[in-house]
Amino acid sequence: MTTVTRAEAPAYGDVIWQPVHFDDLDALGVLHNARYAVLVERAMTAWWAARGVSFANGRPTTPDAFNVVREYAITFHLPVRGTGEIGVHFWVERLGNSSADYRFRIISADGRTVYAEGKRVVVNVDPVSMRPASWTDEGRATGATLVRD
Repeated sequence: MTTVTRAEAPAYGDVIWQPVHFDDLDALGVLHNARYAVLVERAMTAWWAARGVSFANGRPTTPDAFNVVREYAITFHLPVRGTGEIGVHFWVERLGNSSADYRFRIISADGRTVYAEGKRVVVNVDPVSMRPASWTDEGRATGATLVRD
């Protein structure tokens, strides 16, 4: 396992640090299982938005922003207890013509604990036909920076 701290860059992919708020917790005081997917989504969205792939005024800024989740799976290892900052370490396992197979880990602020890990597959789609559409050259080049060697 790769240990990543707040001050370090990961060996592959990237880490986006996310806050866990009080209202993210369940009745037991741990991060609610449904909130993990939200944290992963927010981390990936922030990463792409910082590179110009987002939505503005309800419209995608590039054709690569119009994608849908095809598959999502998560395995929980340990509960996130209470509020604070956690990391979402993610990378691309496979970048297809119109799809991206991401893997992710939810990690502690010191990088030593893996709370959960999983995969998230997205498919880029044409906004009119809603059929798979190829990534643009720019989107493919940007996504390639996340591919794990």
